[in-house]
Amino acid sequence: MNGTMAASSSRIMLGPLVAAIDQGTSSTRFLVFNAKTAELLSHHQVEIKQSFPKEGWVEEDPKEILQSVYECMDRTCEKLTQLNIDISNIKAIGVTNQRETTLVWDKETGEPLYNAIVWLDLRTQSTVERLINKTPGKNKNHLKHKTGLPISTYFSAVKLRWLMDNVDKVHEAVLSHRAMFGTVDSWLIWCLTGGKNGGVHCTDVTNASRTMLFNIHSMEWDPELCTYFDIPMEILPRVRSSSEIYGLMFQLSALFLTEIWAFNWYPHIRGEIINTFPLFKIITSCLGDQSAALVGQMCFKDGQAKNTYGTGCFLLKNVGTKPVMSDHGLLTTVAYKLGREQPACYALEGSVAIAGAVVRWLKDNLGIIQTATELGSNSLLTLELLMAVTLFLRFLDYMHRTGNRAPEVKPSMPETTALGAAMAAGAAEGVSVWSLNPADITEVTSEKFEPQINPEESELRYARWKKAVQRAMNWETTEPVNNGNGRFLLDVTTACILIL
Repeated sequence: MNGTMAASSSRIMLGPLVAAIDQGTSSTRFLVFNAKTAELLSHHQVEIKQSFPKEGWVEEDPKEILQSVYECMDRTCEKLTQLNIDISNIKAIGVTNQRETTLVWDKETGEPLYNAIVWLDLRTQSTVERLINKTPGKNKNHLKHKTGLPISTYFSAVKLRWLMDNVDKVHEAVLSHRAMFGTVDSWLIWCLTGGKNGGVHCTDVTNASRTMLFNIHSMEWDPELCTYFDIPMEILPRVRSSSEIYGLMFQLSALFLTEIWAFNWYPHIRGEIINTFPLFKIITSCLGDQSAALVGQMCFKDGQAKNTYGTGCFLLKNVGTKPVMSDHGLLTTVAYKLGREQPACYALEGSVAIAGAVVRWLKDNLGIIQTATELGSNSLLTLELLMAVTLFLRFLDYMHRTGNRAPEVKPSMPETTALGAAMAAGAAEGVSVWSLNPADITEVTSEKFEPQINPEESELRYARWKKAVQRAMNWETTEPVNNGNGRFLLDVTTACILIL
């Protein structure tokens, strides 16, 4: 037996594996799961640099984002090989991503035309004001009946409008029909499936529903919405379900461009290509990160909800197959559509933009800590900081008014966002190696939590926090203040709210 055969025979056979690309605001991860047990076998993570060209502006480099995906994939596969796990058993790959972050690139050269404008970015405030002013009654909810969303700096359409108005390269590419728009998922899938050489330009319903250009009732790009924002529909990606075969991904580029192109555009020969080239991997799911976490937490029933903490904090409640509009400021969004022939499910969403991001703020802006781990050693600061974040979550009360309370549980495996993308990928038609029935996933365990303080104490703490917030208001300054160490402080309001 030669060395190659010996190595092959010693590999651990675990059955089908499914991988997930988890491209978040602060980092990129690639994770590989056992499709039968949901066990996380290996992963790798790379941090993403953010740039802040002006106050309130937040950008990331699209090429760095793409390169981080390749690096994470390579390193994870190296780790699996070291564990003697056969990477050829990876049957499908899912994609989950930071939502709303907006990119435009040239379809002929494959080059980004500007940095990615991150969802947190506030540069579009004047654009938003102009758009609201042209609505009847200057109503920010004028489009909510179609989109489920208010007109806000948060969503992709206003970021795209800003790019078209302020970046010459974008404006010229749109006029010459070379521009492609997408959120991070679209950029990654297009690049990974061939890019300028036949890459698939698509997105899924969850990401599309965060653009303000998508009708959440008809589940299509809406011509009237595109006209309102003056955005040509030809630059938009094709909208797909959250779980289906999107395209073929292979990293040996030029040697297999013909096969990749044929797979992506001629579905009837896909089986033959996969049998001929077993190392080809197919992308079979796409979900915005919060929707992926909803799936990963297995909130498939009307009334089930998840709350996850990352850069921000996001609570989504499954409301079933009919959208529910909120009178209390909650967003209505598409939760998922797990198959081309499956119905879409909707969610109510409450969002807090700053959760984990406050740790970076304390480190990079205020200089209170040097590393994130120092928070654990400063018990008073940790207690007050985390309490401020949790008190923001009182919007949970408004969700409870639309249904019954449920027990709160925490999964023992924290990577539920990536798990959701992997589940949707493994369950896709044509793959079918993962069951979405919670009863079939016996290895996923969780811990149940009950309140440890009485309702009166809870209300007292909330009232004191609101009083602190009120006292901190109206101290805003539009001028950045340097603390002497080269770091710019946020306004006094933000500081008081987050620390008090």
